[in-house]
Amino acid sequence: MSQGVTIWFTGLSGSGKSTIARILEKRLRQVGRKVEVLDGDVIRTNLSKGLGFSKEDRDINIKRIGFVCHLLTRNDVVAIASAISPYREVRNYNRSLIGNFVEVYAKCALDECVKRDVKGLYKKAMAGEIKGFTGVDDPYEEPLHPEVVCETDQETAEQSAERVWAKLIELGYLNL
Repeated sequence: MSQGVTIWFTGLSGSGKSTIARILEKRLRQVGRKVEVLDGDVIRTNLSKGLGFSKEDRDINIKRIGFVCHLLTRNDVVAIASAISPYREVRNYNRSLIGNFVEVYAKCALDECVKRDVKGLYKKAMAGEIKGFTGVDDPYEEPLHPEVVCETDQETAEQSAERVWAKLIELGYLNL
């Protein structure tokens, strides 16, 4: 029997979290694992509609994602969360709640995130048109001890996914 685990991707907007998560999802399905991806943008549209971007609202949003991951994980599903989740305290709260938790830091230089930004959100934030944008005028607190650091401006998404895959094997969440 395969135990559940939450793989929690954190990083700036445009750092590659969702891309790596989808690669990992595909690989996990290929080996017969039950997988659910909780993407931050999708969750905001469905589960957290009406929340803004104040610290309190961001914390509520991330705790909601964490609660869903907790339910999935305890039912032997691999839950993959892909959300900026800028504050350490709430990520640590979710780690404590869930238990089987692998934090993946999609580390990417801000200038590279800006280059990748197809929606132009960074440009608007830097021009003062968007207030409270993580990494511009709102903080992003890097993880202190993530299980995996993916240098997404220095490696391909496939290389990053392989790094996460290897850690899941090392920690005993994948028995191949």
